[in-house]
Amino acid sequence: MAKQKYYVVWRGRETGVFKTWKECESYIKGFEGARYKSFETEQEANKAFANGVPPFTRTAKSRPVIGSSDQPILTSICVDAACSGNPGVMEYQGVDSSTKKRLFHQGPFPEGTVNIGEFLALVHGLGYLKQRGLPIPIYSDSMTAIKWVKDKKANTKLVKNAMNKELFDLVERAEMWLRSNSYDNPILKWKTAQWGEIFADFGRK
Repeated sequence: MAKQKYYVVWRGRETGVFKTWKECESYIKGFEGARYKSFETEQEANKAFANGVPPFTRTAKSRPVIGSSDQPILTSICVDAACSGNPGVMEYQGVDSSTKKRLFHQGPFPEGTVNIGEFLALVHGLGYLKQRGLPIPIYSDSMTAIKWVKDKKANTKLVKNAMNKELFDLVERAEMWLRSNSYDNPILKWKTAQWGEIFADFGRK
């Protein structure tokens, strides 16, 4: 019977300590610059993960992150928002493009717009990737949101009121984050006409 090993992933689609090679491999295979290592005990693995990536660890073999007009880059994340009415009840989420696993979700907010949701989703996604040291692309199907992120300003016409105060607080925090942080992640436009609905779509159309 094979001895139990524990696998640390410092850089990958998900990071942490995992109990099977199959699970570890799913997070590092095809991921550019993934860093991982196996350990004999869970205690060693937890300590190694807490100490951060050491100078010598295994690097997963992967293809360079390149795109084409025919297919989206699967080593990426996708973000999207949904709104019942405009303005209306709004929520947003981000998913792993290769596994379709939800990575984060916020809402519903009682009064928002699609553009605000798409903007917050992009900034949330950039923060998520930066926190984990993942230099992979992020897709959005909203040119408006992409422009707002590049301008570091949500140019919304929605009027602030008691109902949407929490949402506007998030917008202000997002704008502040953009002014205070840099990131290497390419922000790419999802080509809906060629690829269908973005993977983070809520499926309510």
